[in-house]
Amino acid sequence: MKNKTLAAWLAFLGGPIGLHRFYLHGLRDPLGWLLIVPTSLGAYGIERVQSLGQDDALSWVLIPLLGFTIAGCALTAIVYGLSSPEKWNARFNPGAASDAPAGRTRWSTVFALATSLLIGTTVLMASLAYSFQHYFEYQIDEAHKISR
Repeated sequence: MKNKTLAAWLAFLGGPIGLHRFYLHGLRDPLGWLLIVPTSLGAYGIERVQSLGQDDALSWVLIPLLGFTIAGCALTAIVYGLSSPEKWNARFNPGAASDAPAGRTRWSTVFALATSLLIGTTVLMASLAYSFQHYFEYQIDEAHKISR
């Protein structure tokens, strides 16, 4: 039985490394393994900023990958948490009754939803702001180079 609350928390807390996908679909899930790629690239971007400074052009491309992955996993947690017990059990517990306890929404599911909404939105907005700020700074620097 795949528990909806556990899946929502795994999507929020361990989603960027694919934990929710491995829980629901097994270790052979290709999307679970693919989630590690943007997460690793974003972590590498953070490492580049720490070692090379904020003017590193590659880091402002890589860091938002991590933010968008975290925001996407938070959205996945919200989708999991808001699914009805019947829909959840039909998809992830096909042999169980449509009202099986694994698909029910509990208070811990609601907390997972609220936390995912709060943190996911914050990370998404921060990633967008970071990307746009560095993009426009880059454009201004290039315009200065052309005008010289």
